[in-house]
This record gives sequence, C-alpha cells and structure tokens, in this order.
Amino acid sequence: MYYTKFDCKICQVTVIGDEAGITRIHLDAEGSNKEFQVNEFIRNDDLFKEAKTQLEAYFNGTLKEFHLKLNPKGTDLQKKVWQALETIPYGETRSYKDIALMIGNDKASRAVGMANGKNPIPIVIPCHRVIGANGKLTGFAFGINLKQKMIELEDDDGKS
Repeated sequence: MYYTKFDCKICQVTVIGDEAGITRIHLDAEGSNKEFQVNEFIRNDDLFKEAKTQLEAYFNGTLKEFHLKLNPKGTDLQKKVWQALETIPYGETRSYKDIALMIGNDKASRAVGMANGKNPIPIVIPCHRVIGANGKLTGFAFGINLKQKMIELEDDDGKS
C-alpha cells in the first residue's frame, strides 16, 4: 500500500491505496483526531497525483464532482450506504433516515449512521453531507468543526 500527504485549504490530507484505487483518506485539521501514522505504507506521490489535484480543487471550491478510482473495504451494507452517499449532490445534505430509505430499509437509520462513521474515503464519498433529522450537524470522525467547514464550503448558494 502507498500514500501521499499534502496540505489543503482547511486540513492536511493523507491518501492511501494502490493501483486498484484509493482505499482510505485521512483528514487532519485543528481540533480533529491525532495525526494519522503512515509508517506501514510507502510514499508514492505520483500514484495519487490526480487525487491530489481533485482534492485541492474541491477545497478551493472549484470541483463539485470527483472522478477517482476508489477501492473502499467494508461489509456489503457499508458499501451500499457509501454508494448512496455518493449520490448526494454537492451543496446538499441528507438525513440518516433519507439514506436508509435510499438503501431500501426505512428502519436502518442507526445502521446507516454506523456505516457512515466507518466511511474510509471521506469527501469523495461525502459522509459529511449527512446530518441529523433535526437539521443539526452530527458526528464526523475528523471533528464537527471540519464537517462544518466543508458544508460551508459547499454552501455556495446559501442553501444546504
């Protein structure tokens, strides 16, 4: 497995994967989790050039849709939830219940929340666009402050 690490407008990004695709993205921002350790991976900036370009463009507000090769690891349910997350348009949010309905199980809000929290490829698989039924921001593995900043970044027309 390989990685690259770079700074973007609001956080430091670590991308991990191989020729089969990106398996993980870690975000490190002020007030978020401790820095991600990459000791077990080999640095390969060339492999992730396109990912870096697209992520930087996203954080600069010029990219609204990613076109990257992804290879997330997870259960069938998690993958189904992550596929549903990818359909949430830039600048919009959905509730856990909305995602449960999208995967065909209106009673799966809690399971959706668990799968959302295990999303290994945030931003590209936009788990930050999922909010509570009451419209409030809820948990984000990299901190509510970063989630808020990403939602604000995408709120280019005053709606989210």
